[in-house]
Amino acid sequence: GRMGSPYLHGDREQLDVQLGFGTLRVQMASALLQLPPSTAVHVLAAIEQFLASARQPALLEPGEQILPLVKDSWSCELRSSHVLLQAWDERRNLSRRIVAAREQTRGKLVLTVQLFGGKEGKLDLLDLAAPRTAEWKRRGVKLVFRERFRQMLSREFPEWRIAELTAEADLEHSLSPAYPRALLRHGNRAIAAIGAGPEALDVAGALTFGLIWLDYLRGRERKVAVDRLVVVAPAGRERPIAQRALFLIAPIEMLTYTENDFAARVDLADAGNIDSALEPCRLAPGEAFDAGELDSVPGFEQVGRPDGTCSLRVHGLEFAAVPGSKRPAELLVHARELSRLRSEKGSLLHEKDPERWLESEVRRNLQTVDAALRTAPVYGQVPAFSAGARGIVDLLAIDHAGQLAVLELKASGDIHLPLQALDYWMRVSKHAEHCDFMGNGYFPGLSVSPQKPKLLLVAPSLEFHPSTETILGYFSPEIEVQRIGLAADWRRYLRVMFRLTGAERP
Repeated sequence: GRMGSPYLHGDREQLDVQLGFGTLRVQMASALLQLPPSTAVHVLAAIEQFLASARQPALLEPGEQILPLVKDSWSCELRSSHVLLQAWDERRNLSRRIVAAREQTRGKLVLTVQLFGGKEGKLDLLDLAAPRTAEWKRRGVKLVFRERFRQMLSREFPEWRIAELTAEADLEHSLSPAYPRALLRHGNRAIAAIGAGPEALDVAGALTFGLIWLDYLRGRERKVAVDRLVVVAPAGRERPIAQRALFLIAPIEMLTYTENDFAARVDLADAGNIDSALEPCRLAPGEAFDAGELDSVPGFEQVGRPDGTCSLRVHGLEFAAVPGSKRPAELLVHARELSRLRSEKGSLLHEKDPERWLESEVRRNLQTVDAALRTAPVYGQVPAFSAGARGIVDLLAIDHAGQLAVLELKASGDIHLPLQALDYWMRVSKHAEHCDFMGNGYFPGLSVSPQKPKLLLVAPSLEFHPSTETILGYFSPEIEVQRIGLAADWRRYLRVMFRLTGAERP
């Protein structure tokens, strides 16, 4: 004891005690192995055993990036009441008091850390060669941004107390772990906050979960008024959120941040122009491909495109375009085989692209969906815009009064359907207001009203996500929106089971 704290290295069966003048090898008694997890010697033995067996040892602390433990970059020192674990690299130098080894699973050892003020924290030792490495890395990145999110909120709202901060999933209330969320309090007022990390693939998706979080807190927190939603997003990627926010009645504030976490407030009234391109329509009125025998193939359809070509499809799947190189006989063979495979339950083609099949049925039964709509012309995603892989089919139709109708089709549940539909509605609304459709050859011979289009969300009745009503409840009253629920056997026969306005519940 007079020579200072010893350094220990070894495994559960024996320890090498480095006393400065040499190494004393001590066999551990069986009683020692039964000591409680908080015993310092037990903690050190557990750490050494894990690190000796790990092929790529690393350290993960909540709010920090993974720190690999390579040779000569770490040490464990035994103290009377704890183990001092130190690790370092070119950018970081970490020193923690380990007081307990809590649990060990394959490739992971959970340690309890003593923090300032007697509080306890958590530290994970990992083997990056284990199968769950990718999951741990994602969680590490998520926890890093959670702490950055905390610091940004503390700086921007210094008089508010962060009463709750989490990045965990809440499946019961449809809250995603991809976006950390917080509750800030100040007296009898509160703020709901949500953040999108720099690695987020869908930054705009934060607004969907932000509205759900706001609505959940307003229902849960009865003693305070949750008066607004704060959305934090990476600088340069905030515009889609800001543009959506202009058409919502929820009180929304936006912050953007740089790599150095310099935060700036966003003026939503200056969200920038909506990116939208309306190409001229070169499809002449009544122009169509002479299908001949193809018309007898079950599920066959031809869809004219604004560029003058014609898409040949079976139950929504395109198999050719005209003009093209295939001869009529070849087209007929392809169409018949595709029709057989598409209709055969259990086949891959039967399940492929259900949204395209749904589009085909809606085109064929447009007045069943909405009796006020004209059956032709109907355009697919006009105007076009870059929005990634939305997985949603957009149709643009017109009713007998000249009002445009945006139809958003989804064959399976999608929590983002309302706000993604809003993206397309905004673009159609912009072009309608400027009378761009008639000027570019769309809806020939018809008068297109400049009024805002109506929005129809079409999906199988049981496939509307449970949060749809919540999101639609925050839509501006100027958006005329309907949900149209279809029967489950829509592939065989399209029937409308319910028709709801706005946030009405079935």
